[in-house]
Amino acid sequence: MPKLDILVLPVHPDDAELGCAGTILKHIALGKKVGIVDLTRGELGTRGSAEIRDSEAEASSKILGLTARENLGLPDGFFQNTREYQLKVIEAIRKYQPEIVITNAYHDRHPDHGRANQLVDAAVFLAGLMKIETYADGELQQAWRPNLLLHFIQDEYIKPDILVDVTDFWDKKVESIYAFGSQFFNPNWKSEPQTYISSPEFMQVIEARAREFGKVIKVKYAEGFTSRRILGVNNLFDLV
Repeated sequence: MPKLDILVLPVHPDDAELGCAGTILKHIALGKKVGIVDLTRGELGTRGSAEIRDSEAEASSKILGLTARENLGLPDGFFQNTREYQLKVIEAIRKYQPEIVITNAYHDRHPDHGRANQLVDAAVFLAGLMKIETYADGELQQAWRPNLLLHFIQDEYIKPDILVDVTDFWDKKVESIYAFGSQFFNPNWKSEPQTYISSPEFMQVIEARAREFGKVIKVKYAEGFTSRRILGVNNLFDLV
């Protein structure tokens, strides 16, 4: 399995697309290897099914150009930050050995988002402890701790610690979101119950947030991230 530069660990299929697809696309264009490991299949979602979302995630992965994507199959809505689930996330981190991990927001309207943040935060640290043994294909995995953990910003407004210009990749980001036709505005799904995220207005909010963040750094569109540690740069000219 290839080593990744960036591993995104979102709780639901489509969380990565909404939260950081522009950043994913930008770094892939820079030659970086990026993958997604979804924690759950989103089986409790009002619209569609786990099987449909599996196929949608596959379609989105092709749009994004991911090196890898898989699903841990944790129970949607009911997973907890426990040893059992920490070990599953640790195995994924050690499998792909990323330099950077990106996951869900600190807190959000959907309780799974904040809980996933806590689970991934714990697993990122624990993955670096040699005395925690995990195995892949019968072989002991190497301890591995990423250099950086970031959290994308979701429905609730959280002040970002860093903004990434994604203007050149906005259209492709939107395309990757709409690959999840069961979840977002889709005239062909009129027979399904309408939800907060299936309304046309929801995508308008996503764009408005990106424009708001973009305005701060004088670009058209940006994605925001938070970090529990202070971020640094090699030189001041790296700043936008």
